[in-house]
Amino acid sequence: MKQFMDDDFILGNETARHLFHDYSEKLPIIDYHCHLSPREIYEDRRFDNLGDVWLGGKGDDGSYAGDHYKWRLMRSNGISEENVTGRGDELNRFKQFADALSLSIGNPMYHWCHLELKKYFGISDHLTSSNAEAVWNKCNDMLRNDPGMTVRGLIRQSNVAYIGTTDDPVDSLEWHEKIAQDKSVDFLVRPSFRPDKAINITKAGFKEYIGSLAKAVGKDSLDSVQDVIDALINRVEFFASHGCVASDHGLDYIPFRKLPMELCDKAFKKAMNGEAVSVEEAEGYQTAVLIALGKAYHKHGIAMELHYSCLRNMNERTFKLMGPDTGYDMIAQNTCGGSVAELLSELDKTDELPKTIIFSLNPADNEQIGTLLGCFQSSDVPGKIQQGPAWWFNDNKSGMEEQMKSLANLSILGNFIGMLTDSRSFLSYTRHDYFRRIMCNMIGEWVENGEYPCDEEALKRIVEGISYYNAKRYFGI
Repeated sequence: MKQFMDDDFILGNETARHLFHDYSEKLPIIDYHCHLSPREIYEDRRFDNLGDVWLGGKGDDGSYAGDHYKWRLMRSNGISEENVTGRGDELNRFKQFADALSLSIGNPMYHWCHLELKKYFGISDHLTSSNAEAVWNKCNDMLRNDPGMTVRGLIRQSNVAYIGTTDDPVDSLEWHEKIAQDKSVDFLVRPSFRPDKAINITKAGFKEYIGSLAKAVGKDSLDSVQDVIDALINRVEFFASHGCVASDHGLDYIPFRKLPMELCDKAFKKAMNGEAVSVEEAEGYQTAVLIALGKAYHKHGIAMELHYSCLRNMNERTFKLMGPDTGYDMIAQNTCGGSVAELLSELDKTDELPKTIIFSLNPADNEQIGTLLGCFQSSDVPGKIQQGPAWWFNDNKSGMEEQMKSLANLSILGNFIGMLTDSRSFLSYTRHDYFRRIMCNMIGEWVENGEYPCDEEALKRIVEGISYYNAKRYFGI
């Protein structure tokens, strides 16, 4: 029987161990999509306890911030919301989390937590409710006193070369500017453009957001769809001047419905007047904005990330109590693959198709995306159109394997840009380690089964590329 989480964790064959330890393990991390705070990076925050950095919860202002994965796990073990997101007895809350975790065999959270405990705190014992207090005390002592356990220290321990944060078009990017001017920051932190609020015309807060966008470009109001497009392009240029290399669109589904601009304007004015906008009208507006943004991304060398197939805030009671992004989302079943292709084709007509990364939260879409990629590749960069890595509910061992096997079957796995954290935690960089082990193990199995030759040069190129170099080249870092 193998020891739990030894140095060869997940690496089930000799080739896998060689590929990981000799080629993948020591390469830097390019985290091209995450939700980390640039302010906390600049201020080099020090966390007071493991609850702050691991569990998060309800803040003094009534908002919620933290790890949704852990909150869902605790709720699934019948833990009261007071001990899930409440910030009362933190030790008791941690003990209850440890108890829930000990039951979570097969859940990637079990692996992630123990990888974090081992890497950052030197704790190799598995976490239980029995040893939770000792773990809590050791971690808290290190978080409070160890000079290497600040936010920047954790990033350096993780060997991170690049962090792509997620930022709203109206953001001043003041923290990015301060980071860029700080000579002591020896890794790159760049903004990513997330214009969802300007695209989601039927969602609450659209009118107010358009007002904020107008102020960001020095105007009193935006009175047409073209005004909105011009304002967004203005902000794309501002982000590009701050080193932005990626945009991010987290939409329910990707629409494609070309309507005359006068009809798009009609839909926009209805939304601004508080009137109902039909699905057809909304999709016409969204399509016009997405096409214009795609062209702007191409002009400025910014990759377009498309995330879709998520149903958000599905529990109405908790949404009213806690607001969005508190762990009540689920996988959606959409049929928008054809619309994604139509959007890419429209941009390709004028040779203005940007580098594009496509993520569906529904793993049933893997093969569809894999076949879509081949319709729009070009000589701009190998793998110009990418399938994003297994994301959110899929970033577990089987989900990662299924995504990579599908990509290998239908495209070129060796050009894959690899993993991201999509996380709000500065400890979650071990997910890159997890991904690299799974990737090396899968490739090692193919080699040892005689399905791919033991070609050292080719294997080194593939593994190092997926781990680091493909993303470095793709984003021009």
